[in-house]
Amino acid sequence: MSVGAILSSLATVSCCLPLGFAAALGAGAASAFFVTLRPYLLAFSVVLIGFGFWQQHRAKQCAVGGRLLGKILLWAAVVVVLGMILFPQQIAGLVAGGFWQAGK
Repeated sequence: MSVGAILSSLATVSCCLPLGFAAALGAGAASAFFVTLRPYLLAFSVVLIGFGFWQQHRAKQCAVGGRLLGKILLWAAVVVVLGMILFPQQIAGLVAGGFWQAGK
């Protein structure tokens, strides 16, 4: 009985195993590519956040009421980008170890 359970679990995993390896290989190649672009992507993020603040300021000048959700999301983006700039290793460890294991 237990041999049948082991064989069925191996059969279940074996159908998806090549896709898991392909996904891991793709993620590894993408991370190697994006690590070289990291400073440029962070600078582009800062520029886009500045553009967002400029748009909010312009909306006030045009008597268009700014949305509260837009302001909250813009400030959340500021926190995330500043966190990535100031604490890149801690955030990488947090993401890699999971949120529930970060305190250990």
